Amino acid sequence: MTEIHIVGTAHVSQKSIDEVREKVEAADPDVIAIELDPGRFAALKQQMKEAEDRESGAPPSEEEKTQAPEVQTLLKGNFTLMLVQWILAYVQRKIGMNVGIEPGAEMKEAIKIAEERNIRILLIDRNINTTLARFWGNMKFLEKIKLVWILIRTMVGTDDETESIDTEMVDSLTNPDMIELALAEFQKFSPTGANALITERDAYLAHGIIGLEHSSFERAVVVVGAGHLPGINRFREHPETLPSMKSLNELPKKYPWGKIIGSLFVAMFAVIILAIAFSGATDLLIWAIIYWVVLNGLFAGIATLLVKGHPFSAATAAGLAWMTSLNPFLACGWFAAIVEARMRPPTAGDFKAIAKAETIHDMFSVPLFKILLVAAAANIGSTIATFAFFIFLTPLLGVDLEMMTNILTTGFANLWAFLTGWI
Repeated sequence: MTEIHIVGTAHVSQKSIDEVREKVEAADPDVIAIELDPGRFAALKQQMKEAEDRESGAPPSEEEKTQAPEVQTLLKGNFTLMLVQWILAYVQRKIGMNVGIEPGAEMKEAIKIAEERNIRILLIDRNINTTLARFWGNMKFLEKIKLVWILIRTMVGTDDETESIDTEMVDSLTNPDMIELALAEFQKFSPTGANALITERDAYLAHGIIGLEHSSFERAVVVVGAGHLPGINRFREHPETLPSMKSLNELPKKYPWGKIIGSLFVAMFAVIILAIAFSGATDLLIWAIIYWVVLNGLFAGIATLLVKGHPFSAATAAGLAWMTSLNPFLACGWFAAIVEARMRPPTAGDFKAIAKAETIHDMFSVPLFKILLVAAAANIGSTIATFAFFIFLTPLLGVDLEMMTNILTTGFANLWAFLTGWI
């Protein structure tokens, strides 16, 4: 049996960095297991190399010469989730800057020690893309709305709020009582989100540690976030409760609810327009169509401008919103994002710039971030306009509910007579 020594860390804590080195010094392991997947491990290694190059005065890497990110490819994925991920990373980075520690520094320390002593490194965390897909895909709609709203509020108030976070407060994140309290609050906020980010990863990490425990290594130091310790310990004590690795790696089933709901609204719009047309209320029909076009254009265009999208991007969103909102398989945000990319082309260094952004202004000034923000904003604006059309249709048209009911009743009757006349 391998002798296991676990270090529970806070990801922006000098205390955690010291504890990692002290634990390795004391245990003298022949393997160090860390809470990373290959993608994040490669990213940290790249950051470490760049830091070494800066210290040694070496010339910049060739990364800036690589091909710029393809906007169409990015838009095929879940760009809303990508924005959420970047904002979450930004908030963590701001906290780290306030206490003088870069996020992930304790993991870098573990890697550095392992390389210095020629100790084997073992990556025991789940692929970040799987975790994020399960996190976002399994969250309920209202949970997503709450999360986005909290992130927006946090970004707006980040500079002030993070100033009150000091080293002592960050170090308290490794306190078991504080951990249990924080986990309980997250469970209340989003049970499904907490399950993907915490409980499932507890199980995944426990699988790795249990496997390591039965390996041929003599001693192992395991570096994980302190928030995972309670769950890991529970699974290690009761391994029969561990879910299978297959179930932990499965991507959530995607149901096209957006397309289904969009299709229903399109059908409702078409039915209403047909009914008004067959009722003989020609003026009402014209104004209904005008309001549909104007509302979608205004909301989509203004939403794009609110996130400081290019005027041409806003014009594109405004001009196409009425049409794309009638097709659940298209979105005006896609077209607005493509125009934004033409007007403010992204570069190969944009991912790095987003990762290093220190202020909200820095984030918004990165073309790639702005492109995805424009896509999301334009789509949200058009969606709000669609709901607004049905909610305010009667007052907008200047008719009361009874009059509208009579118009639609007459229209449906005439439509039915027209259709049955062909049979």
